[in-house]
Amino acid sequence: MEATLHALSGILLRAIPTFLLVIFLHFYLKYMFFKPLDKVLKARYEATEGARQRAAESLDKAAAKTAEYEAALRAARTEVYQSQEQLHRQMHEEQATQVRAAREQAEAAIRDAKAQITAEIEQAKKDLAADSDTLANQIADTILNRGVAA
Repeated sequence: MEATLHALSGILLRAIPTFLLVIFLHFYLKYMFFKPLDKVLKARYEATEGARQRAAESLDKAAAKTAEYEAALRAARTEVYQSQEQLHRQMHEEQATQVRAAREQAEAAIRDAKAQITAEIEQAKKDLAADSDTLANQIADTILNRGVAA
């Protein structure tokens, strides 16, 4: 058993440089390879996350601009509809004014025509009255002259 322990101690004694080399290699790789690799991976992650955040912010800004554009479009449509309604009302008022003016002109023409017809009727009555006296006298003369001549 002592030989086994002696052989084991010899193996362990020869393994110490390998063990130290493995520990040195561990720390060397940790500081020279894994830490820079970790930094690069963190930077890459931050860059991709930053790009994602910028994209999300860009989408939010685009949505805000779209909402602003739609609100402006609605306001413009409302303004156009209001101006069309005002123009429609104005045209309706102008048309009503023209209709009133035409009606007043027509009523004035009717009054003038009635007055003219009334004047013509009165004149015709006067003419008939004057002519009827003359005709009556002529008829009476004709009848009397026939009666005398007969």
